[in-house]
Amino acid sequence: MTLFGAGVVFTIAWWLSFFVVLPIGVAGQWEDDSTTPGTEEAAPKNPMLRKKAIWATGGAIVLTTLTAIIVPRLLAQ
Repeated sequence: MTLFGAGVVFTIAWWLSFFVVLPIGVAGQWEDDSTTPGTEEAAPKNPMLRKKAIWATGGAIVLTTLTAIIVPRLLAQ
């Protein structure tokens, strides 16, 4: 896998991982009546985006590594 190919796979894997972890642990403002004026009631109270971005990065590294190992073996057959 070329460096460019690894970058493309990593980017796609990162977004895939990010969208997978995005809904984990989300509590809406309406659940405890702490709605901030001017916001939607269903908006998350604490979205934890930094933590989710870190988890997505770890997932993307794993997926990119697996792709770098598996795809060349499949193409060699």
